[in-house]
Amino acid sequence: MGLSPESVKVKNWEVNNSDNNNNSKSRKVKKKKDGGAEQEEEEEIGCWVRFRFIESCMPSRSKVDSSMSGTSTNYADGKSSNEKRRDRPVVPVSSTTTSNAESASSTPKFSEELKVASQLRKFMFNDLKLATRNFRPESLLGEGGFGCVFKGWVEENGTAPVKPGTGLTVAVKTLNHDGLQGHKEWLAEVNFLGNLLHPNLVKLVGYCIEDDQRLLVYEFMPRGSLENHLFRKGSLPLPWSIRMKIALGAAKGLAFLHEEAEKPVIYRDFKTSNILLDADYNAKLSDFGLAKDAPEDGKTHVSTRVMGTYGYAAPEYVMTGHLTSKSDVYSFGVVLLEMLTGRRSMDKNRPNGEHNLVEWARPHLGDKRRFYRLLDPRLEGHFSIKGSQKATQLAAQCLSRDPKARPRMSEVVETLKPLQNLKDMASSSYYFQTMQADNTWSIRNSKNGIRTQGGFMTRNGQPLRTLSHPNGPHASPYRHPQQSPKPNGKQ
Repeated sequence: MGLSPESVKVKNWEVNNSDNNNNSKSRKVKKKKDGGAEQEEEEEIGCWVRFRFIESCMPSRSKVDSSMSGTSTNYADGKSSNEKRRDRPVVPVSSTTTSNAESASSTPKFSEELKVASQLRKFMFNDLKLATRNFRPESLLGEGGFGCVFKGWVEENGTAPVKPGTGLTVAVKTLNHDGLQGHKEWLAEVNFLGNLLHPNLVKLVGYCIEDDQRLLVYEFMPRGSLENHLFRKGSLPLPWSIRMKIALGAAKGLAFLHEEAEKPVIYRDFKTSNILLDADYNAKLSDFGLAKDAPEDGKTHVSTRVMGTYGYAAPEYVMTGHLTSKSDVYSFGVVLLEMLTGRRSMDKNRPNGEHNLVEWARPHLGDKRRFYRLLDPRLEGHFSIKGSQKATQLAAQCLSRDPKARPRMSEVVETLKPLQNLKDMASSSYYFQTMQADNTWSIRNSKNGIRTQGGFMTRNGQPLRTLSHPNGPHASPYRHPQQSPKPNGKQ
């Protein structure tokens, strides 16, 4: 995450903690005064918030440069504060945040802790500063727990900055010293992505260590995150074949980590915002700050602090802290369900009983007729009948409450491979057409106070005598609605 044109989010969370201030008009912030004391003050959501957001993203050395050069405060807006706070996960009790002092004192340890591959480039801070045009607001891609991400341009095979639009386009992630993550996550990101190469993992181009500065340089992913394609207002719905292509690519990435890497890895933070898309909608996993080495031979799990993103973490991991590769499989099931339904894993804006996607969908997953109700209405029937059946069955298997009953990711890959090319579209199915007509008819009559009770039509509790409606479930397959006349009176 943090490598795309869309906004980036923090990834740590604490069980039983939630953000209850989503709709507030203002918030408390701590601001340093000249004397060094901290004072809480009310900050209005508006231009001043955007200024503070951009300012917090700038590396410390750039802040000094900007203040001395008199940089304008008319910054561009990236993502609204309400949106960021709504999606903000929370910090675990035992936080991994690293203080400035810890970051500075840990510099001599780099030679012991940093195990980078030879193909990674080592960048100078000033080169990255020039590559991102002085970390200017127009280059800002988003903000996450690690820090902010800026778009930049460097030499194809070197580290020097080049003119925007030339050379290699990269995403530069900076360490926010006031953020939720620090040295430990930075090391995990470098050590995992620096040594893991796969078409479905975001490529780490290089890194920068200079004084207290820590930056990471990734390949730029032009289509951003899967999350924004699914849930951002105004975005066009992803076609069925593209959704299945993305699901397959993400599954291949996890399968590589679990079963093909020289040393197996548990990703631990699989979610839509961490699935980035290249120009051809090829999915690549990003953000390895929470990744863990899989248990060694003879051990069944890794015992660790519960970290990840609420709504995606496997229930047994949340309850016990026992982490296995099957925890990732559960998270994949949640994401697959999000892709099928067009709903977020957790959405408090939904009616009661529908806040938690998995719990709402579970009763429908095993029903061959009711599963249609799960599918994203924005697809408008343009999805494969067989493909959607198999995909929902696969999601149900991945979301099994028993970790041992969940499939391996290599099995998930094999199940997904044929699904994007199936042509049996539901929109041309008689069953789907009658189901849609029945739903429309039921909604229209419910607005008029008409309900069905025990198979009979009622209005205000009183039975109505009526014939079956023309497009009902028992409608004749030979009855077709009359076509509207074409312009100019032509039929």
